Amino acid sequence: MHPAIGIALFVGTVAFMEGVAYVAHRWIMHGPGWFLHKSHHVPRTGNWELNDLYAVIFAVPSFVLLLGGVQLGWWPGCTWIGAGIAAYGAIYFGFHDVIVHRRVNHRYIPRSAYMKRIVQAHRLHHAVETKHGTVSFGFLWAPAPETLKARLNAGGNQGVRGPRGGR
Repeated sequence: MHPAIGIALFVGTVAFMEGVAYVAHRWIMHGPGWFLHKSHHVPRTGNWELNDLYAVIFAVPSFVLLLGGVQLGWWPGCTWIGAGIAAYGAIYFGFHDVIVHRRVNHRYIPRSAYMKRIVQAHRLHHAVETKHGTVSFGFLWAPAPETLKARLNAGGNQGVRGPRGGR
């Protein structure tokens, strides 16, 4: 396989994974998979939460494609696609777990308009404690915070947690 095709498969897979993540987050995690994801919408005690099992679940296709492409003689594109899924997982971990939820200590402060937008969108997603009524299910793209706030208001702020430390 020509390297340019492999790189295109890799980049295309990373982009495609944002759509997969959106669908999984909106209709699986906030649907039948809420029993695991709920742990992510309440304050965490300790280093781990049940929601972390999704990282293992979503790593399986990447692992299988990399194994098949590198070791089992499958179509070479499998390697590039598996690497693209793994890269999306690494980007997700860096953004979601490190930057937004600070599961790793750091001093990074979002300064670009893009980073401020996606961090704020994710925080608005977490303003809702329930399975229903939340907004912003993507990780690398999000609507403007004003749009998300309007959606929360239009939904009657269903499930929105009250101010911290107050009534």
